[in-house]
Amino acid sequence: MEPVWVTIIVAFIVGPLVAVIQGLRKENTEQHNESRLLLEQVVHKVDKVDDKLSGHIDWHLNKQ
Repeated sequence: MEPVWVTIIVAFIVGPLVAVIQGLRKENTEQHNESRLLLEQVVHKVDKVDDKLSGHIDWHLNKQ
C-alpha cells in the first residue's frame, strides 16, 4: 500500500475520533465548573452551621 493511501485512511479514522474526544472534554470541563459552584455553596452552608453550633456550645458552657 502506498504511503499516500495510508495517510488518507488514518485521517478518516483518527479525525472523527479526535472530534468526539474534544466534545467530551468540553462537556467534562463544564460539569467540573458546575460541581465547583455547588461545593462552594455547601462550604458556605457548613460554615454557617459551624458558627451556630459554636455559639450554642458557648451558651451552654457559660450558662453554668
